[in-house]
Amino acid sequence: MTVGRIRAPALLSIAGLAALAPPMTAAEARGAATEITNPLLPSGPDPWIVRQGKTYFYMNTLGDRLAIRKTRDLARLADAPEVTVWTPPKTGPNAQSIWAPELHRIGSAWYIYYTAAESGHDDDAHRGIFVLENSGADPMRGTWIDRGRLTTAHPGIDGTTFSHGGKRYFVYSPYVGPDSDLAIVEMANPWTLVGAESIIARPDRDWERRGGRQILEGPEFLAGPKGDLFLSYSASACWSDDYAIGLLSAPSGSDPLDPAVWRKAPRPVVAKAPAAGIYAPGHNGFFTAAGGRETWIVYHANPAPDMKCTAKRAPRIQRVSWSAQGTPIFAPPR
Repeated sequence: MTVGRIRAPALLSIAGLAALAPPMTAAEARGAATEITNPLLPSGPDPWIVRQGKTYFYMNTLGDRLAIRKTRDLARLADAPEVTVWTPPKTGPNAQSIWAPELHRIGSAWYIYYTAAESGHDDDAHRGIFVLENSGADPMRGTWIDRGRLTTAHPGIDGTTFSHGGKRYFVYSPYVGPDSDLAIVEMANPWTLVGAESIIARPDRDWERRGGRQILEGPEFLAGPKGDLFLSYSASACWSDDYAIGLLSAPSGSDPLDPAVWRKAPRPVVAKAPAAGIYAPGHNGFFTAAGGRETWIVYHANPAPDMKCTAKRAPRIQRVSWSAQGTPIFAPPR
């Protein structure tokens, strides 16, 4: 996927996506979309996109279930059927508030990491991250096996996983006292944590404390082209217009479990843009296009001020470029 000239109301060229798809018939070519318009959907909090070959899989928070869309053309994401792949039990530790799903291909299986709350206790003290496994080639088919709750040191939300240096890691947002921090821990396998957790970031900046809460959440890993490690995160309360995306970085060769290696960018890398009609941008993910040669970000945002933390938050995407030093460059949201 490549980006051409941006035109109001935020149009992204999709020529590169078309190149990834199989050849079209003449009729399809005449009716094919050539540009993406942000937002991709009218609703889609906590969006997630992952590419497998020529196919893009999309998920977002629905609250009461997990569903996937798949498409070879993100311009037509709204036309892709939403297929429910899992519904929660009526009771138990993962019965409600099904949030922030992430679909990962690890080895020969698919995994979905999601946040849930215990039945009868829809509060921070009873939230955790759970894992489902599907050994099929297509995550929209086959059987999803419940691998249970990850045994994190604290209640928390927004789990993600990444591999680095031959090891797999899990990062999430634990509730530590009144704050929500970022913690990392090693994984023995995709559903088992091993060793001690490390708190690698706390909400110690003014822009991370808007909306009456001190919050860091939604961590996402991004590998730099020169070996550097990056972790984006969302800061402040999601109901604040100042909800924004921050960035942690660690140099090549670092031990991700060592809090001392992580450095925080002094300001948000993606923040509200009132002139473009974008408020509270956050809870992002990263995905690749053009056979892995391009890096893209997906995030949600509100189209107007004071819209709070509701299903009206909608998914948007844009290209991430890289500096000569190997650090990501985020364009203003649009």
